[in-house]
Amino acid sequence: MVVNVKDVPEARQYEARVEGESKVAGIAQYIRTTELIAFVHTEVSPEYEGRGIGSALARAGLDEARAARLLVLPTCPFFAGWIARHPEYQDLVYQSRSRVSD
Repeated sequence: MVVNVKDVPEARQYEARVEGESKVAGIAQYIRTTELIAFVHTEVSPEYEGRGIGSALARAGLDEARAARLLVLPTCPFFAGWIARHPEYQDLVYQSRSRVSD
């Protein structure tokens, strides 16, 4: 099974489709600024669950973030968990540098 992932900026989401099918198999919604992309929601259609659609969405979104030199804020639990299991992407994760003074 070949999964194609495409960024749809006007919808603020990545869409995954299985090759040869027109239906969207899954989406990863995001909020993007010039410095940061926050992945806020990932959803895979029930008939495609367990077939690597979510992983394809995560990998494509994170690879494009790296190419665009964006930091990543994984507020979506799926993205946060996926990054935790794939340490090669942890360098993309935004780390707050603000400090609270006493």
